Amino acid sequence: MIIYNAGRADVAVIGAGHAGIEAALACARKGHETVIFTLNLDSVGNMPCNPCIGGTAKGQLVYEIDALGGEMSIAADKTFIQSRLLNRGKGPAVQSKRVQSDRAAYRLYMKRALEKQPRLSIVQAEVVDIETTNDPENPGKPRVSAVITALGARWEVKAVIAATGTYLKGKTIVGDVFCDSGPDGMLPSNQLTASLERLGLTIMRFKTGTPPRIHRASIDVSKLEIQYGDEDFEPFSSLTPMEELLSRPQTVCYIGYTNEKTHEIIRRNIDRSPLYNGSIKSTGPRYCPSIEDKVVRFADKERHPLFAEPCGYDTDEMYLQGLSSSMPADVQIQMLHSLVGFEQAHVMRSGYAIEYDLIDSTQLLPTLEFKGISGFYGAGQFNGTSGYEEAAAQGLVAGVNAALKLEGKDPLILTRDSSYVGTLIDDLTVKGTNEPYRMMTSRSEYRLLLRQDNADERLCEIGRGVGLLDDARYKAYLDKSAEVRAEIERCRKTFIKPSEELERILEENGTSPAPNGANLADLIKRPQLSYEALAPVDPTRKEISPRAAESAITELRYEGYVRRERAEAEKFAKIDNRLLPQDIDYQQLSGLRLEARQKLNRLKPMTLGQASRISGVSPADITALVIYLQTRRNEDCDDGK
Repeated sequence: MIIYNAGRADVAVIGAGHAGIEAALACARKGHETVIFTLNLDSVGNMPCNPCIGGTAKGQLVYEIDALGGEMSIAADKTFIQSRLLNRGKGPAVQSKRVQSDRAAYRLYMKRALEKQPRLSIVQAEVVDIETTNDPENPGKPRVSAVITALGARWEVKAVIAATGTYLKGKTIVGDVFCDSGPDGMLPSNQLTASLERLGLTIMRFKTGTPPRIHRASIDVSKLEIQYGDEDFEPFSSLTPMEELLSRPQTVCYIGYTNEKTHEIIRRNIDRSPLYNGSIKSTGPRYCPSIEDKVVRFADKERHPLFAEPCGYDTDEMYLQGLSSSMPADVQIQMLHSLVGFEQAHVMRSGYAIEYDLIDSTQLLPTLEFKGISGFYGAGQFNGTSGYEEAAAQGLVAGVNAALKLEGKDPLILTRDSSYVGTLIDDLTVKGTNEPYRMMTSRSEYRLLLRQDNADERLCEIGRGVGLLDDARYKAYLDKSAEVRAEIERCRKTFIKPSEELERILEENGTSPAPNGANLADLIKRPQLSYEALAPVDPTRKEISPRAAESAITELRYEGYVRRERAEAEKFAKIDNRLLPQDIDYQQLSGLRLEARQKLNRLKPMTLGQASRISGVSPADITALVIYLQTRRNEDCDDGK
């Protein structure tokens, strides 16, 4: 192959999925010449799995992406076809927004966002090699210098962000049919893995899958339950006007169920399942199992729910969430026809499993830069995650940090108590993952602090500080923040006088009377009372945005719990942020168990907090480290350092 010089850029991004898009936009918006490579221009922003954005904990990630200046939140608002708030009946810590998106419109929006971004070039090409040279600032350590495509184009670059999704040596599996393929029949990226191995990286292999897609006209929806969208909902992005949201007609989704006949078909053909006959050896997602896995693992369940969700306004293709399968195509059809409402279902795309290569994420710093290769970053499924939102969040952080490094500035490292993004990256880089990682509210010990309604309060100043949050979004944050503070203060100072109207409201809502009146903030804390219910006895109430009202009410209603959680976060931060010298040879430290020595030496945690979260490092090991740090500090002081 003849290699020719195709051009120069500050940053090269490999992959134009959700991680690659956010990474490339972040770099370009910070003023750096950026080139993004995609195997196919028509796959930019593709959603090969369920075309939805958000969901439990994922909705929080999307709000955080918006607060940091990312694009996913805007795209989701511009292209949604149904919006729902999950866990509405539970507390605000676990409530999450989820939208069904128009798959084609979302893809086109993201492609256009790249096309119109200054200092950003889009190239359809397969990157097959990453070149390195010696890093003059770190003698003996390599740094990236160029990428080479399958057509022989050599791009000289200063940083590389790998966001390869499920394309890296991708292989799709339907029964006994194996194809070298990316998602949706796209070409895979087969040559880059060898380059990564030459760079000394540890490669892993995961699996994920999708269900069959069904033609809407072949489904008898009269036999299914209807799932409507919410009538009252908020946008993901502070830039999206409410009137724009309300002008979009919402589609409906449908709910069906498997039955004993379905389960019998699966059991009868289980020897033909690649999952159970040994054909698939890679690790799949624990929290999104295939239907055959569910039937085997949960044999006592009489049925499993299925959700028929439209893929867009201008298509009859329906995504059947809950029926992910790699069974042979004929078995998939039998399963479908056993379902009530799907007796005549026509399969437009068969379900499939897909295997792909990725890296061991413990090779990364919290900046998402590789520990051993300067200027090389990873993001998305390349790092072991599943889901569009997890990918986009990582892409944004990787892009920001690549740009900051080029500018000679301190990196962006988000903490666990600041964001789900910080929790996600900390889990990946400290603990690693042996299965596709999915964000859930249970992964955060600070979920009451990390609500979706206060993402702007937590992260907008950070987004502004790193140069990504534009004036419009920053102003929206400042305006809302002022509204929230003013409303909280007003509620605390407002006393509701005793009246028949107040007693009627309290009685109708099933809460105790207040014959002497009550403070408005105290009334809001009563779980039986809503903010709206108190409006008739709250004459000083001003018109404020629904977002500001939600945040103010939540802060008031849960202020005791929030205060306690913030105190816990501050207490742990003193230990969590204590730096560990990178020259420590843990094998030589007395007091550490053998497993702790081996893992600490391999992972080289940056802080005491990171060390405490490594599997196999016990509290006793942390105590030994604290003693060592204190001893070392005393010795340094004695030496006059």
